[in-house]
Amino acid sequence: MVDRRRRSMRTALVAEALRVALAGRTRTDPTAGLDIVDLGGGTGGFAVPLAVEGHRVTVVDPSPDALASLERRASDEGVRELVRGVQGDAADLPQVAGKATADAVLCHGVLEVVDDPAQALQAMASVLRDGGVLSLLVAQRNAVVLARALAGHLTEARTALQDPDGRWGPADPMPRRFDEAAIVAQLAEAGFMVHTVHGVRTFTDLVPAAIVDSEAGAAEALADLERAASQHPAFRALSPQLHILATR
Repeated sequence: MVDRRRRSMRTALVAEALRVALAGRTRTDPTAGLDIVDLGGGTGGFAVPLAVEGHRVTVVDPSPDALASLERRASDEGVRELVRGVQGDAADLPQVAGKATADAVLCHGVLEVVDDPAQALQAMASVLRDGGVLSLLVAQRNAVVLARALAGHLTEARTALQDPDGRWGPADPMPRRFDEAAIVAQLAEAGFMVHTVHGVRTFTDLVPAAIVDSEAGAAEALADLERAASQHPAFRALSPQLHILATR
């Protein structure tokens, strides 16, 4: 129960911000859903709820097992006809999704692991229609620097601070992390206009599970705190992830 609650809190702010952005997307028929591409969407944690809301979602993911789970999940929710799973990665995006076919692209936790982030952003821009929305979720460098320091790994903290990819050493499982200024600059180079930047999971990973599980109202209070701090520059700079909404 606690794990599910924490997972929900980790994605709630992203889902809320995305829903607002999609609601503002102009369409010819206001009653029709949008065309959405979810790059690396895996088992459909975002795709299936979006389909339940009436949107058509194409999930592009390299894992056949994840796509099989996506299909089962979509079927269970009764939206199988609105969800399409395609095996591929960022480099395949223009071919599998089609150029200028999407009202929105989701890229959550993917830019850290692609071979070429700049090329991936260009591919995402190519599949968006004019004014299309990009929802980008990336790991941030500052949080891992602080985490390694607090754990007593001071050399690793300094390495992460100075490493071009924000890694703390050869054993770091994350291929790269981003600074806010750098990722915003990369988005501009790819033709995107950034509208909002939110910090994600600033407190959720720090508050002991026992508190969230046992104290009445603690989960709701934590969610409210996350929401309040998400756009505060000082706290956003320390959040493990940045959620960026941009348009093409």
